[in-house]
Amino acid sequence: MTTSSMTPSLTPPTTRPLQPLLDDAVIALRAPTQVWSGRDGDLGAAPVDGVYHGDVRHVRGLVLECAESAVEYVSVAPESASRVVFGGLLRGADDAQPDPKVRLVRDRRVTDGSLTETWTVASHLTEPASITLRLRLRPDFTTLHEVKAGLAGPAGAMDEPGHALAVTTAPGTATAASGTRSLTLTADGATVTTAADGEIVASWALDVPARGSAEAAWTLDLHDDALVVRGAGGTWPGRPAGSSGVSRPTVPAGADPRLGRWLDTALDDLDALRLTLPDQPGDEFFAAGAPWFFTLFGRDAIWAARLALPVDVRIAASTLRVLARLQGTTHDVGTAQEPGKILHELRAAPLEIPGEGIVLPPLYYGSVDSTPLWVCLLADAWRTGMPDDEVAALVPALRGALTWLVEHGDSDGDGFLDYIDRTGRGLANQGWKDSGDSIQWRDGSLAEGPIALCEVQGYAYEAALAGAEILETLGATAGGATADDPLHPDRLRAWAADLRTRFAQAYWVETPEGRYPAVALDRHKRPVDTLTSNIGHLLGTGILDAAEEEHVAGLLLGPTMSSGFGIRTMSTDAAGYWPLSYHGGSVWTHDTAIAVHGMHRAGLAGHARRAVDGLLAAAEGFAYRVPELHAGDPATRAGVPTPYPAACRPQAWSAAAAVTCLAVAGAHAVTA
Repeated sequence: MTTSSMTPSLTPPTTRPLQPLLDDAVIALRAPTQVWSGRDGDLGAAPVDGVYHGDVRHVRGLVLECAESAVEYVSVAPESASRVVFGGLLRGADDAQPDPKVRLVRDRRVTDGSLTETWTVASHLTEPASITLRLRLRPDFTTLHEVKAGLAGPAGAMDEPGHALAVTTAPGTATAASGTRSLTLTADGATVTTAADGEIVASWALDVPARGSAEAAWTLDLHDDALVVRGAGGTWPGRPAGSSGVSRPTVPAGADPRLGRWLDTALDDLDALRLTLPDQPGDEFFAAGAPWFFTLFGRDAIWAARLALPVDVRIAASTLRVLARLQGTTHDVGTAQEPGKILHELRAAPLEIPGEGIVLPPLYYGSVDSTPLWVCLLADAWRTGMPDDEVAALVPALRGALTWLVEHGDSDGDGFLDYIDRTGRGLANQGWKDSGDSIQWRDGSLAEGPIALCEVQGYAYEAALAGAEILETLGATAGGATADDPLHPDRLRAWAADLRTRFAQAYWVETPEGRYPAVALDRHKRPVDTLTSNIGHLLGTGILDAAEEEHVAGLLLGPTMSSGFGIRTMSTDAAGYWPLSYHGGSVWTHDTAIAVHGMHRAGLAGHARRAVDGLLAAAEGFAYRVPELHAGDPATRAGVPTPYPAACRPQAWSAAAAVTCLAVAGAHAVTA
């Protein structure tokens, strides 16, 4: 052993960019605006902290200071998705008695494009007090993608590339601008100044009467010409009683009380996640989730609307229309666009994922499942009460989606829907588990594409039959099909029947864990043999028979798949399993909810209730705002689930899972 190898190195370890952790941060949101802070309400200490509007962080640092005292925060209360109240003490301005007599309440409210805070100093002192409060605000026009990649710098002004930061002040106000983005602070009653580095300071001199209170308030308005989404008006689902397609959810008498608490939080979050496109402000959809996915994602918007159908069919209908307007019309390898294909995501600018070689165009179609799921949502919405004339108006888009299903979705001619990235810069995996290592063999090795996911075949089977039903039922109203039309209902049913037969022959595997459908077929048409949650998405699609559905449901609730807080994405018996793997052992609430949705439709009530019990335990552990995903550790290890610390929250399809659990608890109790 050499001397150098025995001597401890004094060189610090190489640092690399890390995605910000979110599990302990406080969020207030009203899409497309969101504010992330510490539990004291200040912004700047954690990498994710900031005031975001669309895909840009407008404010990096925001601090409340008191000249007479440190602010000692003792409480944080999320009053709703869009409002958080922080409570603190000003003991430096207090008397010598042990009970604190000077309090500070910081009331934060977020609306579309705006942040308002009201600061109230309340005193129980017998003498008046003079209190000076200061707001220190640091503008920052860093993109959301840079923040997510860990590439944003410390709290400090950051310009939009190619544009200098300009800050101006006037009595009671200040404006910061960089290129197309700007913010305006309005601080009535304050003295507003700016420093050379761009920091904005607003100061209020408050006279607090004896046993009285005084207030300071300010508002931040945010603007970005490049936004491709807008906030939705009104509230959801609070439309007038009796409105078509809107139901007020009622938890059945005797149901687990946790369900009502989760449902209240979930509906509030879904309300705050609503977005529209600028040219069609009347058609709403759910943003995928905060902070990274405050935009339109085809798969996410479809599943969130589908799971929420018992509450509101209207947002399902508007989601369908939004996606139909952006439906693919041509072949374009760069964007993965194909005729009839439903998009994956919409952004204001290309999305680059540093270190992974991924660069996605602003309008990207790299999703193998959005298109059949669009058809499934259309059918479900129609059966739930979407008017025939609205469905008929979407028949051209339906025909386009079905054409993609039977003519374009199979890249290698084996008869199964599959995907492969042809650019080398797109997503390697294009199902809902879209991380690069999500499709593995039991030994942990990665499957080679083209990949034909099992659940996508189930979606396609269901979509073909549902599309045939719509075309046949609406008939001439929707534009009927001739016998030689590849989309004639009889031909669609034959295509689906053939797919079902071939699926049964190609996908089932036998392993030490038993017999079950493989997660996928690889490029060599071999069934990838890992037991995963993907098979839960097959339930209720019709591609399995009743005995197979019951068998699959049982496997999902077995010890290797069920954590007690939901169904794991991958079996604990797989070599690649790790409880904190994004798609290889974690639990995703929506993923379990989709299995519950299928169990419910398949008549497996007992299985569905057991799965719901796990989701309710998870919801309780997360104070009923269930994140995007959590660790797959067993519930026997700890009484609360372990966070996946970079998970988004709220997440639309995680919130919508509460509605599915309500349906299992008793859909008959959902009353208008």
